[in-house]
Amino acid sequence: MTIRWGIAGPGRIAEIVAAEFALVPDAELVAVGSRSAQRAEQFAERFGIAQAYGSYAELFAAEVDAIYLATPHAQHTELALAAIKAGKALLIEKSFTTSVADTTAIIEAARAKGVFVMEAMWTRFLPAITHLRELVASGALGEVRAVYGDLLAFRTYDPADRLFNPELGGGAVLDLGVYVISFVQQFLGTPEVVHAVGGRFPNGVESGAGILLGYPGGRYANQSIDFTAPGPGRQVVAGTLGWVEVKPRFHRASELVVQLTGAERQELSFTNTGAGYTHEIAHVNSCLAAGLTESPVLPLADTLDVQQVMAAVLASLGR
Repeated sequence: MTIRWGIAGPGRIAEIVAAEFALVPDAELVAVGSRSAQRAEQFAERFGIAQAYGSYAELFAAEVDAIYLATPHAQHTELALAAIKAGKALLIEKSFTTSVADTTAIIEAARAKGVFVMEAMWTRFLPAITHLRELVASGALGEVRAVYGDLLAFRTYDPADRLFNPELGGGAVLDLGVYVISFVQQFLGTPEVVHAVGGRFPNGVESGAGILLGYPGGRYANQSIDFTAPGPGRQVVAGTLGWVEVKPRFHRASELVVQLTGAERQELSFTNTGAGYTHEIAHVNSCLAAGLTESPVLPLADTLDVQQVMAAVLASLGR
């Protein structure tokens, strides 16, 4: 079953992901849409896409099965609701939206329409992370007690850039925090307590944060995110029977270190296909072929949980 894909928003992340479709056997990238016909046509020519549309409405009306929504966060809600109304399956770039209310609106619309929607948290579908989840599920680590790590990435402050523009969903929490919070969520679930401290840029968006999440029974996660300093970008999942390190950089993971109590230390390597985005595309395809409306690996409840935690972090930072 070949799934015909369209891309909404030919920006930076779309340029990376577009090349990945050719590496997925049952995926065909057939259309791209933008508010600018010229941008859409240039993008289509660059990646050999058959159809280019100068409006998102035209894209949503086209003969495509699924849309990869790659516009800035702040535009996701309006476009996602329009695509759902048109009956198109959606892979929505992270962060899913800029608010809990908007995320809830998309989820409710998708469920009411019976349309497949998933957040594009590609890290969850990498072979290394899939293996780690299977290891935890098997009980090899015992009870997971703590998850700690970081995603620090220095960026030169530019208020005109999307990363720092509050109207486009800029700031470290929505750009970096979504990765670390989603990583923790798959192993510890929803926290009872959220604390965060950090700084801001001159325009008010957060520059970085230290995040502490508390769970029942004294379990916890400790995460750092920042645009003002570089960092390794690693994660550790610690259980009662051992620990696993996801070697840097964890969001594009290919190596794990496994140390179980009383066992030899293991260093495991995994191969990502292409730049790694292929795995989430293949997963969406398999879900659509099976007639699913949500992913069993990244259900919409998980996306909502992560959005709620990010909102609590932003509130702790005074934003």
